[in-house]
Amino acid sequence: MKTLILFIVLVSSLLGARAVETRWLKGQSFTGYLADRNASIGLIRNLDEDDRKLLTDIEGGVKFYELFDEDGTLLQSLIPIGEEMQIQIVRDGEGGHYSFDIVPINYVEREHKVLISIQSNPHSDVSRATNNYRLADKVYYFFKNHVDCRKLHKNDKLAMIYTQKERLGKPFGSPDIKIAMIETGKKRSFLYADEEGVPFIDSCKTVTYDAKGNPVTAAEIRKLKRKQRFGMPLRHVRITSRFTYKRWHPILHRYRPHLGVDFGARRGTPLLAVNDGKVIFAGRKGGYGKVVKIKHRGGYVSLYAHQSRIRAKKGQKVKKGQVIGYVGSTGRSTGPHLHFGLYKNGRAIDPLKVLKKKSSGRLQRFITKKIEIKGAKRNRARVIKMLENPPENYKWETIKANFVLVKERAAYEQQEKGS
Repeated sequence: MKTLILFIVLVSSLLGARAVETRWLKGQSFTGYLADRNASIGLIRNLDEDDRKLLTDIEGGVKFYELFDEDGTLLQSLIPIGEEMQIQIVRDGEGGHYSFDIVPINYVEREHKVLISIQSNPHSDVSRATNNYRLADKVYYFFKNHVDCRKLHKNDKLAMIYTQKERLGKPFGSPDIKIAMIETGKKRSFLYADEEGVPFIDSCKTVTYDAKGNPVTAAEIRKLKRKQRFGMPLRHVRITSRFTYKRWHPILHRYRPHLGVDFGARRGTPLLAVNDGKVIFAGRKGGYGKVVKIKHRGGYVSLYAHQSRIRAKKGQKVKKGQVIGYVGSTGRSTGPHLHFGLYKNGRAIDPLKVLKKKSSGRLQRFITKKIEIKGAKRNRARVIKMLENPPENYKWETIKANFVLVKERAAYEQQEKGS
């Protein structure tokens, strides 16, 4: 209830305003959404290219929040893009114009414990015990390759510890299971999650490292063998800003996603194609200044922004390591640097998960080690203690109004004091 009151306080000056939770329609365009709400679509015209791309990242079915006045006029919208940032549309009370911004999503993350007796199957029983269908789905995929749920018996025990983001009193985003245990008769089987949320039946896991001690996955090694490896866009790498959906912009002085990596370098430093490909754009592009974009195999497109001088031409085929331009500070920039973006099938991805410092095609040596999963032993002891002292399962809200009219705020505050 406290999160509800906090939200109402923010709009307390708008007497009679009504907050509504709804879902984004599958296939709905942002322009169509504004038109449906009788909101001006003119605000889209002045958006940066990155902001425009974010409009296509709104997932069909995602829950978002709207505020209307008594006449049904849209006053504000908060539409999530991912789990860190949200689009904010706000109506100017005097002029009736709408403004567009991207702001952080405010949420809290809490840890919860679950202990149930199997009556039907883990998915149904977890959903019934917690009212969190995403947790039930996560349990299914967590167990999928390790536990044959068809062999479970009635009254077998399932225990787990998970964390869940919470927004306005409801679960937000995907839960993270830290550990899960199935007890059948006197046998206990544990599943431990590593930092990436991948389940393991042992408290230790096998990790493969490259020659410099960086962990690599089997999929990455296969890519190297196929020589689909990307090199770095400069010979000497100095990272000044990483890929994130939540960065404070040094010029705009507001939060903006940073859909790429910034490399610090002197003006005139040669820029290198990160892989073979074809130049699909070479010229000026808004706040990016002078830009080169290269299309690569596998659905990849690389972007090199803020150049002082472009050396590639549209339609030109380039080789990995070929000079395609020079570091500069054109466009919206605080100083000479390269903003490098990488896109996979039209969506921005973290370039550092793909780029490799060496651009030769040779396969380097790898070392395999067995390491303990962080927190595995501690969480195992906590789960065993849960069996001795069963916790009360946290049950999320069922279908229930999370918002009220602002004019009813006093009644809710009184109810909160009395509870």
